[in-house]
Amino acid sequence: MATSSIAVRELPLFPLPEVVLFPGRPLPLHIFEFRYRIMMNTILEEDRRFGVLMVDPATGEIAKVGSCAEVVRCQRLPDDRLKILTIGQQRFRVLEYVREKPYRVGLVEWIEDVPTIQDLRPLAKEVDRLLRDVVHLSAKLTAQKIELPDDLPSLPLELSYWVAGNLYGVAGEQQALLEMLDTVSRLQRESEILTSTRNHLAARTALKDALN
Repeated sequence: MATSSIAVRELPLFPLPEVVLFPGRPLPLHIFEFRYRIMMNTILEEDRRFGVLMVDPATGEIAKVGSCAEVVRCQRLPDDRLKILTIGQQRFRVLEYVREKPYRVGLVEWIEDVPTIQDLRPLAKEVDRLLRDVVHLSAKLTAQKIELPDDLPSLPLELSYWVAGNLYGVAGEQQALLEMLDTVSRLQRESEILTSTRNHLAARTALKDALN
């Protein structure tokens, strides 16, 4: 599998059950466990960055690919607890663990999607259209006001991260999307997911309309 290795560095690691962080996406955290309070206090004095890795709750297995998180806001609470807001930065792959206690530190390499000469705009527009269909049908089915943000990304790579980061209840699928090193493949898979979701919602909406 081709990768683009920009640099290698040591990075404090924070494994989280069923949490997959994507570049550009926010991740609020409540830090209460002693070892991670130590980690946060350390990184806040340095570059404010650490790695987030998804843990499979069924097996306890920690993913090898994650995203770097940068602390952009920190609130100290009683008993040394912290509430922080982080933003996902570049993706990485863990090469090896260099320390396990009091918290994991890994030697990581940065990874990015392989460049392509293909025009991704038509595929990105298709994903955008499907996303809007899903939101429209969800709002109609639940009789709630659901809107997409005004700053929804239009660039293919950023859109692929946004869509993947906003899937819910499918951490395994999110992890697979995070590990892809091809924007085309990620958008195509998201198109498949959104098409399936749209068709399911459309069927439920038609049934609801028929019964009313």
